[in-house]
Amino acid sequence: MADQVLNVKNLSIDIPLSGDILHAVDGISISVNKGETLCIVGESGCGKSLTSLAIMDLLPQKAIRTVDKLELNGTSIANHSDKQMSDIRGSKIGMIFQEPMTSLNPSFTVENQMVETLARHRNIRGKEAKKLAVEMLEKVGISPAKQRLKQYPHQLSGGLRQRVMIAMTLLCEPELIIADEPTTALDVTIQAQILELLARLQTDFNTGLILITHDLGVVAKIADRVAVMYAGQIVEEGSVYEIFDNPSHPYTRGLLSCIPVPGKIKRGEHLGSIPGMVPSLIGDFTECRFAGRWEESSDKDEEKIANLVPFEGIENAFLVHGTTDHIVRFCCDSCLKKSKSKISKGVN
Repeated sequence: MADQVLNVKNLSIDIPLSGDILHAVDGISISVNKGETLCIVGESGCGKSLTSLAIMDLLPQKAIRTVDKLELNGTSIANHSDKQMSDIRGSKIGMIFQEPMTSLNPSFTVENQMVETLARHRNIRGKEAKKLAVEMLEKVGISPAKQRLKQYPHQLSGGLRQRVMIAMTLLCEPELIIADEPTTALDVTIQAQILELLARLQTDFNTGLILITHDLGVVAKIADRVAVMYAGQIVEEGSVYEIFDNPSHPYTRGLLSCIPVPGKIKRGEHLGSIPGMVPSLIGDFTECRFAGRWEESSDKDEEKIANLVPFEGIENAFLVHGTTDHIVRFCCDSCLKKSKSKISKGVN
């Protein structure tokens, strides 16, 4: 696809431990187009952040990445050297981390760090670099920009530091931005401002955006497509409307049932919950990953049964009937059977 910025096929991440292996990410595939926002959502420890680090080639030293395809704008970067990836990071792929205070260097001013980015990736220095830095700070809503350039990270509020990180990320006009929970450390008012800023700048620069979060409210506000991760796998993927209006995996339904929805949840009524615990990802699975986490059956469950069509080429993966890109994946035959989904043999 001409507009496809990122294409990842069958990515796995294994981390050797003493006597065993942690299978942190297990065979996931994602893609992002220009101007599109893909939200990756799931519980802590499901592999969201490691997925982003694998794309950037920033995994821990002992981690083992295997991938069938890792393409940026149609060009494979799966076997790039450290130097080649260093050239790509910051120029073609930008990353906004969760905590800007640990991402910005406390020993250097904002100007030092922004000018260094321009010198490293665009060979722009001196007055021109400073001018571009001021213009970008103004674009992300920092005022007065010239004075802020002279300040150190500790002299800025959390919201301002995150705006500086976004400005630095956009300086080289990357084709893809990965934002790893960029609003988690901020209060609700600043969160809304940062999300609106990201959405506006993404439109201005026509940049692909991967937003990693566990906040479904954020997902509903900003996403075009959603990938739901559980225990190292993507269990459901589709447009934001399909995921919220017709969740078809029991885990996705469980997540959405935990959200208080005005008009649907009556005052005093209990919110939903997902019983049990996330399984350990150490060693090979001998049972269903969702074992012990199924809700008790009720009469309402009949309304939730999904109509699925087998998705060719991926085991236990299905298209939701009547859609072209709403995909559900079950970890095993037992999981599929217990979901009581209706499987159609015919064409979707």
